[in-house]
Amino acid sequence: MEIKKVGVVGCGIMGAGIAQLCAQSGYNVIVSEINDALLQKGLKLIDGALGRQVEKGKMKAEDKSAILGRIKGTTNMADFSAIDIVIEAATEDMNIKKSIFTQLDKYCPPHAILATNTSVLCVAEIAGATKRPEKVLGMHFANPVPVTKILEMIKTIATSEATIADGKSFGASIGKTVVLTKDLPGFISNRIFSSFLLNAVRLVQDGIATPEDIDTVFKLGVGHAMGPLETLDFVGIDTVYRGAKAMYEELHDPQYAPPPLLTRMMALGWLGRKTGKGFYEYKK
Repeated sequence: MEIKKVGVVGCGIMGAGIAQLCAQSGYNVIVSEINDALLQKGLKLIDGALGRQVEKGKMKAEDKSAILGRIKGTTNMADFSAIDIVIEAATEDMNIKKSIFTQLDKYCPPHAILATNTSVLCVAEIAGATKRPEKVLGMHFANPVPVTKILEMIKTIATSEATIADGKSFGASIGKTVVLTKDLPGFISNRIFSSFLLNAVRLVQDGIATPEDIDTVFKLGVGHAMGPLETLDFVGIDTVYRGAKAMYEELHDPQYAPPPLLTRMMALGWLGRKTGKGFYEYKK
């Protein structure tokens, strides 16, 4: 199947990045949000990211205009009636995702591939909200989407080989190296990385070391751009908490149980950069 038009559900950090990358790769893109305020906020993210590329001399102003011209925003899912593939990048909440996929199944053409950017949730359960489970797969992008080169593709027990083949071709067309994984909690990256982040939280919780010292070890000793606690604040405490909880509920493996400190930070609304406080404090 030839993919010409791409849909993206959600225009937050991940959705905006996916929409930007697809448009940069030459695709016409429709990106949706639940209201116009969130949509405009997301479109400004894309405009700002491209603007920085122009300022750095990595992109011409006319190229930026051309990319933006290939992106259309909407608050109406009926506008997905002519897309070839849609990538959902909404909140990591199973009920929300299933509701979205029910709507996508209604509005998207029969040939369209429906993909979810979930990082930990069961793709088969999401597919079960549609009448085309063979056309549903996982496409887990790494953040920041336009920069990172990896794409985890998740195949459920219902996903057809044709869908996987088309998905791989699409991934390659937007500059990604595609790795295939089974539909099991956390897939590859988060099955490993979530445990790493949660263990860093446990070191802080038990008073073994400060966030600063833990992060310094991994930045200077391992070469990470950000330490695990900085990463938690960047990704969002709530995002990591929900993902870990989902993995723990399915696997019953204690390494994925959210530490009590994380639970208390959630209760206080200390979610990281987006709220101004997490393991560190940030100026709003």
